[in-house]
Amino acid sequence: MAELLDLSYEAVYAQSDALDPSAGRIEEVADGIAVCSGLRDARINDAVVLGDNIPGIVLKLDEDRVGVGLLAHGELAEGAPAQLVGETLSAAVSTEIGGRVLDSAGMPLDGMPAPATDVTVPVFAPSPPLSTIEGVSRPLATGLLAVDAVIPVGRGQRQLILGDRQTGKTQLAIDAIINQRSQDVVCLYVSIGKKMAEIASIVTRLRAADALSYTTVVAAPADATLTSQYIAPYYGMALAEALRAKGKDVLVVFDDLTNHADAYRSISLLLRRPPGREAYPGDIFYIHGSLLERAAQLSELHGGGSITALPVVTTLSDDLSAYIPTNIVSITDGQIYLRSELANQGRMPAIDIGLSVSRVGSDAQLPVISQLSKGISFTLSQYAELQELLMYDGALSEHQRSLVADGQCLVELFKQPAGAPRDPATTILLLWAFRAGAFNGFSSADAAVLTERLVAVAELNAEYLTTMLAPQLVPGGERFLSEAQTQAMTELLDFARAEMS
Repeated sequence: MAELLDLSYEAVYAQSDALDPSAGRIEEVADGIAVCSGLRDARINDAVVLGDNIPGIVLKLDEDRVGVGLLAHGELAEGAPAQLVGETLSAAVSTEIGGRVLDSAGMPLDGMPAPATDVTVPVFAPSPPLSTIEGVSRPLATGLLAVDAVIPVGRGQRQLILGDRQTGKTQLAIDAIINQRSQDVVCLYVSIGKKMAEIASIVTRLRAADALSYTTVVAAPADATLTSQYIAPYYGMALAEALRAKGKDVLVVFDDLTNHADAYRSISLLLRRPPGREAYPGDIFYIHGSLLERAAQLSELHGGGSITALPVVTTLSDDLSAYIPTNIVSITDGQIYLRSELANQGRMPAIDIGLSVSRVGSDAQLPVISQLSKGISFTLSQYAELQELLMYDGALSEHQRSLVADGQCLVELFKQPAGAPRDPATTILLLWAFRAGAFNGFSSADAAVLTERLVAVAELNAEYLTTMLAPQLVPGGERFLSEAQTQAMTELLDFARAEMS
């Protein structure tokens, strides 16, 4: 029977020399997945046009069938034609994408005309060769004191943001984008599986903070096809690579890869791939690894540009051992963990310093910030351990009481309102004030007031403070503060204290 079937195929193909190996027809279509016959020249990730100009991508190859994911909604029926485009899925890139909101195919969602295409790049590309990569050595200031002081992020780094829902993950990423306003960094925010109302709110926040002009939003909302949600981060990374090729520093936020993994799991189950742990397919690690490993700092010989990736992952009940979180933790260069318990206490950003880490460390910090932040992580970890003994005050030694007081002050120092990132000069002033003992003997409430006053004084004297600290504000700059700089900051501190009274 099999031999007869093979002969019948050969007879069909031999019947006409005009039979197009790039053409086919839809045999089944449901849930955003089309199963096609024909398409004999199909390769994985090839672009396909289905029916009346509906784009798709080849996701599975069987012996006599091709699984195609739909990139747009549309009316399709069995028997409709399918045609290979002749190339893998590509992204149209324009230098005029700042301030735009695009879908995962590069089409505008903001009601404006489609951006003109400067170059077309493949959506799926290999990570840069090791010979073209340099180590991370330049800081990318997020504007969040807790991050820049203890869990620094460098240009070209991959730093995971993870935590439960409503812990401030998206806000942390948005603050990092807002803080790039004067840092010569191009930003991309890739939204995966969120409601359009939430995406619109994020765009409004970026516009209000004057950050949309250098930011491109790539949105694959919850009502988009599963394949669009799967493609979105790769399209965003392709845009970032095109910008990096021009020597630019790029920050990419993927919000979030949990939704991305869920979309890919649904696609795989619809394509009848064997499920594995938590029903995810066996290649779920590969799809995230192949995405995030494209972020890197290139050497000067290869343009010197960088891509910094901030993937976001949602945990359930603070469970860090789940499949997707552990996968992405092993891919990235560190993680910023937001704990729901801290968020419920009003400690925002709700960063758990003990479980957060940057594997790049001081290489991603200004030397003076690295110097001033020494020992802070240890103090906070000791404070967390001693909190359980606070109700038994007599059980604490004098040294332990000092650690608790320092920890309480650091907690207030690290609290920060949403949408108000702090520049490196303000960060230096706050860390120096803590090191100088300005918070010694202060209650938590007084420490919070002094922090607020110091930030206000820094904003009021921003130009003076930046000029005065100029030698420390460049990568590889001065590690220590001069006597004149210390005297100037002492005067600012005294002014802040005077305002408190």
